[in-house]
Amino acid sequence: MSDYVQNLRTAFDTCANQEIAIQQKKYMRNQFEFFGIKAPEQTIIRREFFKNYGLPHIDELPDIIRELWQQPEREFQFFCMMMLEKFIKKTEKDFINDLEFLITNKSWWDTVDMIAAKLVGMHFKRFPEQITFYTEKWMTSGDFWLQRTALLFQLKYKKDTDVELMFNLIKRLSDQDEFFIRKAIGWVLREYSKTDPEIIIEFVNTHQLKPLSRKEALKVINRKMEG
Repeated sequence: MSDYVQNLRTAFDTCANQEIAIQQKKYMRNQFEFFGIKAPEQTIIRREFFKNYGLPHIDELPDIIRELWQQPEREFQFFCMMMLEKFIKKTEKDFINDLEFLITNKSWWDTVDMIAAKLVGMHFKRFPEQITFYTEKWMTSGDFWLQRTALLFQLKYKKDTDVELMFNLIKRLSDQDEFFIRKAIGWVLREYSKTDPEIIIEFVNTHQLKPLSRKEALKVINRKMEG
């Protein structure tokens, strides 16, 4: 284990709480181990760690993020994502390969959603020429976490959203029964309804969507209408 990751493990060990860890593990369907450190405390640990040890050199990043991702406790993966926010405007085009690794390993909504909306989203803003290739690759991969990423990477784009691409991806996935796909379709439509509610109403009314997707898509619109 690298000194960087070992020092981080020591910092986490100091604040571990077994009672909280059991609750967190249960909430995540017993898929991951935890130190039992809640988000506010993780923020404090992360701030102090960066103060004391800094950030890894960008050339070391692929090895460091894989090492962090391989650790059993989920706090390491959360740390990794927050660390990558500090790098994502500096990485090169081939960093998409590292993001794919993170999406497809230890996959669950708590990592994939942040990777999609914040990391992949920013990467594609910097390298938009990659969007067509990778969204098609992910859509045909058979991996619903990659498909969810294709849906969600524009989540924060607002007026910069490629609406045609968003609608095309949704139409291709709209008949899927997978919960995380149905939920993502509704989520991305709901988020864009804050920018252009009329086009979302038209799309929902003219396309076959699963009930969950439709319900999620219209949440903000219905709330405003009721208010």
